Amino acid sequence: MSPQIAGLLQLIALIAALALAYRPLGDYMARVYFSEKHYTPEKWIYKVIGANPAAEMRWPAYLRGVLAFSAVSVLFLYLMQRVQGSLPGSLGFSSIDPDQAFNTAASFVANTNWQSYYGEQAMGHVVQTGGLAVQNFLSAAVGMAVAVALVRGFSRSRTGELGNFWADLVRGTVRILVPISVIGAIVLVACGAIQNFSGIHQVGQFMGGTQEWNGGAVASQEAIKELGTNGGGYFNANSAHPFENPNPLSNLFEIFLILLIPFALTRTFGRMVGSLKQGYAILGAMAVIWIGFTALMMWTEFAHRGPAFEIAGGAMEGKETRFGIAGSSIFAVATTLTSTGAVNSFHSSYTGFGGGITMLGMQLGEIAPGGVGSGLYGMLIMAIIAVFIAGLMVGRTPEYLGKKIGTRQIKFAACYILITPALVLGFTAVAMALPTPGDSMTNSGAHGFSEILYAYTSGANNNGSAFAGLNADTQWFNSTIGIAMLLGRFLPMVFVLALAGSLAEQKPVPETAGTLRTDKPLYAGLLVGTILIITGLTYFPALALGPLAEGLAS
Repeated sequence: MSPQIAGLLQLIALIAALALAYRPLGDYMARVYFSEKHYTPEKWIYKVIGANPAAEMRWPAYLRGVLAFSAVSVLFLYLMQRVQGSLPGSLGFSSIDPDQAFNTAASFVANTNWQSYYGEQAMGHVVQTGGLAVQNFLSAAVGMAVAVALVRGFSRSRTGELGNFWADLVRGTVRILVPISVIGAIVLVACGAIQNFSGIHQVGQFMGGTQEWNGGAVASQEAIKELGTNGGGYFNANSAHPFENPNPLSNLFEIFLILLIPFALTRTFGRMVGSLKQGYAILGAMAVIWIGFTALMMWTEFAHRGPAFEIAGGAMEGKETRFGIAGSSIFAVATTLTSTGAVNSFHSSYTGFGGGITMLGMQLGEIAPGGVGSGLYGMLIMAIIAVFIAGLMVGRTPEYLGKKIGTRQIKFAACYILITPALVLGFTAVAMALPTPGDSMTNSGAHGFSEILYAYTSGANNNGSAFAGLNADTQWFNSTIGIAMLLGRFLPMVFVLALAGSLAEQKPVPETAGTLRTDKPLYAGLLVGTILIITGLTYFPALALGPLAEGLAS
């Protein structure tokens, strides 16, 4: 069987698995967020944190809950790293330096999981499991809560109330993320991933020296790392490491976990707004972009140009032979079109166009299907922009799901889509203009520029993957990428929740013969076109200086 056919079969199996899980999981998540019942463990949590889960919140109160909880999480994780040397189970590792501790705390709380350290050489068991893994659950639950609040903005009328943040946070964690992660960890252990708390031990000689490895609760962290679209690896090699991702079966299962909740949330959205067709339209737009990117990536990496590519069967540099080009390409697209950032190959070693595809996937806003929660609310923002553009073309007041899209709503949407490009392009420009940051580049020219552009694209979009050639463990990159991660995560949430509040206050607009049908394939096509055009106009000059220039020169 040719590698191309094997890759196609993997893709078909993945789509089939996602299709089977789509309806039951989507409906289950809708019931979770509709439910007024609180389980006993949830009541204990509410009592400990002093929250009243029955109290409805308007958008400013909901936002204060998001920001306060996230700020406490950053502080807690920062302090845990700073005192690691005094903690049990530290494996003898010293405390983390202040700039790197800040960067890592911001990274995991922002659901970015950018790592400028070697996991197996820096973090002990307590920090890995009690700090980083916990934030994998909580940061994902925060994203889901914000997405649900926006959906309530569409489904409710004549009220500014969006639900209760603490109830949404706890339910998303306890009822959705934890149960699926337990099952996922068991599957990964069955596939060969490790799960233990062993210390550092020697495994033999390597290039004249002794090689050492430490164990860890890897399978459990790997499960939520992918399911919550987090991406931070227990080991520096991330999902290319055989302890995290042993074989092609585990590789396909991890891709399934990455895409599972973001795709299923479109069903939850349709159920909550009372129209499954609206959810299918959003799903269709996401699926078209994801399949298109995957096909383009596989074609780019399989293309035979030169004797080295012909012998290897494609661009195998930086890819694990146990996954091959197909398994690596599918994973790369899934992780950059979501906010996951996990890698099973090194994106810096992809072809020029292949590296550009991974970068463009993040620059779209990671909405196809996007991160857990963030993908849905990002796509709904683009849906509002598409409706607005359609309204301008036909001379009608734009409406979406029975709500008028007026000046106030379009300002919130516009601010949302401008924040991330401003962070990415601004920080990249400053880094290239200053003399010191450029010293961290392994390569010069277009590829070196791509390393820095990729780093800030990854950070501001809460992705966390890297081009691998950039030495990001410096005060400049730890600080600026940390700031980009926090601003790129929480500033957009301000406008999402403000938009949700303004929509919830409206009364429904009756549908007429002139109302744009947003549940039809025509609108889904308009939505895809809007996404690609907005991204292209925003990032094309920067992409032309980096991956496009490199691809055309090769």
